[in-house]
Amino acid sequence: MYANPDAQKELNKCSLPENSSHFRSPSSALGIGKVISVSGPESGADDDVAFESAFGAIESRISCSEETLGVMEESQKQLIELIGRNEEKRLAIQGLWSQIEGLKKENRALLERNSKLMERQMRTTGSVNRTQSSSRPRSTGKSWEKENLLFVWAAQGFLFPSGLELLKCGENCCTGAVPPLVSTKSAIINACNHSTQRCSSLSRNMQSPSLTWAWRGILIVSVTLFQMCCSRELDANFSLQDRILRLPGQPQVSFQQFSGYITVDELKGRALFYYFAEAEFDPSTKPLVLWLNGGPGCSSVGVGAFSENGPFRPKGEVLVTNEYSWNKEANMLYLETPAGVGFSYSRDSSFYEGVNDRMTARDNLIFLQRWFTRFPHYKSRDLYIAGESYAGHYVPQLAKLMVEFNNKEKIFNLKGIALGNPVLEFSTDFNSRAEFFWSHGLISDSTYKIFTSACNYSRYVGEYYRGSLSPVCQRVMSQVTRETSRFVDKYDVTLDVCISSVLAQSAVLSPHQVTEHVDVCVEDETVSYLNRKDVQDSLHAHLSGVTKWTVCSSVLDYEVLNLEIPTINVVGSIVKAGIPVLVYSGDQDSVIPLTGSRTLVQKLAKEIGLKTTVPYRVWFEGEQVGGWTQVYGDILSFATIRGASHEAPFSQPERSLVLFRAFLQGRPLPETFT
Repeated sequence: MYANPDAQKELNKCSLPENSSHFRSPSSALGIGKVISVSGPESGADDDVAFESAFGAIESRISCSEETLGVMEESQKQLIELIGRNEEKRLAIQGLWSQIEGLKKENRALLERNSKLMERQMRTTGSVNRTQSSSRPRSTGKSWEKENLLFVWAAQGFLFPSGLELLKCGENCCTGAVPPLVSTKSAIINACNHSTQRCSSLSRNMQSPSLTWAWRGILIVSVTLFQMCCSRELDANFSLQDRILRLPGQPQVSFQQFSGYITVDELKGRALFYYFAEAEFDPSTKPLVLWLNGGPGCSSVGVGAFSENGPFRPKGEVLVTNEYSWNKEANMLYLETPAGVGFSYSRDSSFYEGVNDRMTARDNLIFLQRWFTRFPHYKSRDLYIAGESYAGHYVPQLAKLMVEFNNKEKIFNLKGIALGNPVLEFSTDFNSRAEFFWSHGLISDSTYKIFTSACNYSRYVGEYYRGSLSPVCQRVMSQVTRETSRFVDKYDVTLDVCISSVLAQSAVLSPHQVTEHVDVCVEDETVSYLNRKDVQDSLHAHLSGVTKWTVCSSVLDYEVLNLEIPTINVVGSIVKAGIPVLVYSGDQDSVIPLTGSRTLVQKLAKEIGLKTTVPYRVWFEGEQVGGWTQVYGDILSFATIRGASHEAPFSQPERSLVLFRAFLQGRPLPETFT
């Protein structure tokens, strides 16, 4: 029931006879149009009387409905005041209210456009003469919205045979303003039922043979508008099921978070898990960024969201705020891909055998299409895709599919891609390790010589994964490993290793290791947090086919030799399609060193005929050098982040945020102290 007991009395005063069963089919706007117009156009002396009668009935229902909605809104305010001391519920209500107000604003714009359409239709049909038009106040603004709301209510008899479906849409469309709360659902159902009964009766009257074609047209267009409204509302309610009220140990925040599953293959039962943090300020004006970590097979939630550029980082039993979170600049969407990574799963475990880049790109595309169905208000936003490491394969391949899809039906508003320390071309990227080790003093001159002549790194990795490791490569790599030491973090050669996890660190830093990991100290915190039952419940996550959540998949058998497939040419096709590309490198990473990435970007610019528009120069973060940058054709950019590791946002968060902000805004990196 309502917080205000007068609500039910008001609803009862407005109720009409309940017999509306025959008014529940057909179930589409087209079908409704056929039912209403089946008798063809009518004319006669009764037209004016029918018009005035129908219009008067509408106005009386509007007045009654206004009273009901007013009482319900007042009840909602009282309810908010009653639970205002409960911070968690208050934030939940505020979030719902904000989302509904945004949808109402969109609906008002649609209603005004619809008003103009209907006025043109009335003039065309001539069913309303000039005298009637001049004696009747023009329906615009709020009055038009009220009239249209009654037609929308009338259409509910056709579209919603069940109370549950009525509730899903009625929470916003029917009641007009009241945010859905568990404690008021029964009252909302009552309100919607009363509204449906009133308007069903009204609409039966409007099926009179003497009803003019203009009013039939109005009802048809109104029902179409209703379908548009409620498709958004159903999707919005579905997204609300994914809303995170609060993560365990989380500090107070002003932005909304969502997480859950999107099914990408119903037949095989394959679903991908996502975590979505809306922008901290003005999310409705900020772009959408899809973030992908690499591996292949490592978690964008565990690495990206909770260790790098997300809003929080685990620390013991709690989460601490990341003051350089990328959701300060964008709405951040993190995807665990492919199935088998993190909380993502496949009911058919045979999928995990031989997953490749093509399969991953296809599932990622399906995910995004269906995610937009759940969050339709983000579909028109500027979209960026960013990622690091093996995402040098994931991101360009997904972007390429989007471009191809847009050539047939434009649904992706792709504005750019950003690649951090990416694998773009196997030989160039991996063989640049020798020079990095040598220039940083990690190997001797003699070892550098044999590492670049007798057996380079790309040859070693290729032989290792094919199970055909030659004696010479075995000998060279043993010498490299001995000199570099297993206990120097190859992802950041300046970083001290985590003493408490020496054995785990040793495993991570094995010479054939090509998958992505963060510092083990940080990784331990993330693994511990995401394996808590209360955390998984808050995330709407569950484990499937595994006993614990891991940073990188223990069940996925990825086609590692996809490493040898170059994607720099795919990046070129993205640039040719007019989409800006940023390649950036943490300059302390020896796994994918900056020298290889810089060489590949320079080569690509030359191949596609891009001239240098910003010569190689320093850029600044505050009063310090943030790194170096070069731009080609104002569309292809390369930048380094000084002092950063393989996971640049983890080790240099402030400089990474400066770079990210400049990329989204399409501005050059700062040339002077700021």
